Amino acid sequence: MTRGDESPGGGLGRPKRLGIMGGTFDPIHYGHLVTAEVARAKFGLDVVVFVPSGEPPHKRGVRISPGRDRYMMTVLATATNPYFEVSRVELDRPGPSYTVDTVREFRAKHGPDTDLYFITGADAALEIFTWKDAHDLLKMCAFIAATRPGYCTSRLEAELERARAISDHGVFVLEVPALAISSSDIRARVRNGDPIRYLLPESVENYIRKAGLYL
Repeated sequence: MTRGDESPGGGLGRPKRLGIMGGTFDPIHYGHLVTAEVARAKFGLDVVVFVPSGEPPHKRGVRISPGRDRYMMTVLATATNPYFEVSRVELDRPGPSYTVDTVREFRAKHGPDTDLYFITGADAALEIFTWKDAHDLLKMCAFIAATRPGYCTSRLEAELERARAISDHGVFVLEVPALAISSSDIRARVRNGDPIRYLLPESVENYIRKAGLYL
């Protein structure tokens, strides 16, 4: 999945670094893509793998688009970046999509010499201790909590300090300007007939139109 030693994050005699970016991606937008690219550059990641959730446990009872549509939009959005890949690991795994199960699969596949970095939004990071097996998760990978400019980090930092006391790999905050864009706003814009151009890749916009999503 990762590239060889010639990649920016690679190098002889050092572990590979693999980013995992989970999310519903309904739809994926430039905020997600910029976050992944900024994290890749800052932390020297060989590759960032986007993992569309199958059955997100935090959205039970909430209507989301079919997994095949969210997967295809993610593939289209990431196709032009050689450092981005997309995994169906949660879509193909039955039952609720728990992050700890996904990270375990990546750890088993890539072995102990690969450093794993899980990339998530600040709002999700605030709830990290409500996640399944949170303590085990914090011992398996580093965490990157992405925030937007102006985000009030006081509560976030307090929660992340608790996480840092457990983590074996580090917990980091990453400010990303494009995070002002949101999937929920894009869905509302589509329903209302408002423009969504420049909020997400043109290929994803075309897919939404052709598939009739969010109407």
